[in-house]
Amino acid sequence: MQQAKKGDTVRVHYTGKLTSGEQFDSSAGRDPLEFEVGAGMMIKGFDDAVVGMTIGDKKTINIPAHEAYGERNEQMVMDFPRSNFPEDMAPEAGMQLMMNNSAGQQFPVTIVEVGEEVVILDANHMLAGKELVFDIEMLEIDSKGLIIMP
Repeated sequence: MQQAKKGDTVRVHYTGKLTSGEQFDSSAGRDPLEFEVGAGMMIKGFDDAVVGMTIGDKKTINIPAHEAYGERNEQMVMDFPRSNFPEDMAPEAGMQLMMNNSAGQQFPVTIVEVGEEVVILDANHMLAGKELVFDIEMLEIDSKGLIIMP
């Protein structure tokens, strides 16, 4: 039976949870996730986990934060003047926004706290610093144009 390896395109179903059991993502009810193994399209721990799987294999893996979305970086939490928000916008804790850096690249931030003068923004990924648990089922392996299916 063919095993998934770097360079193969695979299709998997998955469910992502926190160690508390809280689900944050799943392909259930959607098309399977398709990606090239080892191409950097996935977080490292997920990418590494599918290597060696065969069609029909199911596994549960724990991915430490450093192989997922990295550790939280407190330098990515910043004060932003409330006066810089559009007048017709009422910022609220939990809101997700897009900001531009000095190079014009966009990045997501989450409003943590709203004060009179300052809004505290967090540019860390929402899963940064968290250990993740994934249930993975291998559905297909496409090895250089040859699709292997059950």
